[in-house]
Amino acid sequence: MKRLTDRKIILITQKTRLEDLVRRYNTIGQAQFYIEHHGGDFEDYSIEDQTYHNAVNGAVSYLESYGRLQVLDRDLVPGFLFGEKDLVVVIGRDGLVANTLKYLSTQQLIGINPDPDRWDGVLLPFITADLEKIVPETDRGLRHIRSITMAQATLNDGQTLIGVNDIFIGQRTHASARYTLTAGSESEQQSSSGVIVSTGLGATGWLKSILAGASGIDRYCGLKEQPRIDSGFTWESDYLYYTVREPYPSKSTGTNMVFGKVSKNAPLKIASQMAYNGVIFSDGMEQDCIEFNSGATVEIGISRHTGNLII
Repeated sequence: MKRLTDRKIILITQKTRLEDLVRRYNTIGQAQFYIEHHGGDFEDYSIEDQTYHNAVNGAVSYLESYGRLQVLDRDLVPGFLFGEKDLVVVIGRDGLVANTLKYLSTQQLIGINPDPDRWDGVLLPFITADLEKIVPETDRGLRHIRSITMAQATLNDGQTLIGVNDIFIGQRTHASARYTLTAGSESEQQSSSGVIVSTGLGATGWLKSILAGASGIDRYCGLKEQPRIDSGFTWESDYLYYTVREPYPSKSTGTNMVFGKVSKNAPLKIASQMAYNGVIFSDGMEQDCIEFNSGATVEIGISRHTGNLII
């Protein structure tokens, strides 16, 4: 096959809901029975699956003719060695873009929305048909690259974890997390459902839902001041926000430090007081967590790595 370039292109895909169910129940028929037995609409699962694979097949068809293509399932991304000049194309939901960016360094990423009628696609500005225009323009340096600030958690044993949207620190279960939180010159022992540190990109994710819940409570209580973040908190912002979920006031734990900024000069520090089940994970990927039990401390700040998203 004659290609237009020798540049390597990595196409990142993910399993659909139907594929996950088939993997669990062995056959499509058994998956259909499970869905319909619980009152679900199997046709919706089937249409979603077909739409996604049509988009993937279209992307593969073009990308194979353009460069050296390798298709990679999202489950293999954490252990994959990306080349410095690889072009990465992600086709899936927004979360797939976030979970891919954390494993990249210099590589540029193009986000493809396989189903615009279903997914908002904040990080997916293109559809499959756009690849014929976007990929050559990216190769020639004609596309704008948006830099994305990431968060980094660094433990006292040297382990690190990158967060594109957010980093969670707390209990693996719904039990209360115990820890000492330090921000700037202030420290406080806390008991809560965990601490979430969000990037500007994550402002439309977990942080948004937390603020929406807090605003709803304030309105119900008749309070005029609504919790909010800076209007200038963008993907490129050089600071983060931390929020404490469901902080519990007691004789030994406080609730004064539940929301604030994290910057390069003022990182957030947390010391675990959890005997077991303490974890740190990023972007909703609990299976890729780091243990965070008694004796462990973590410092969370701005990562020196940034994401490179083609827009």
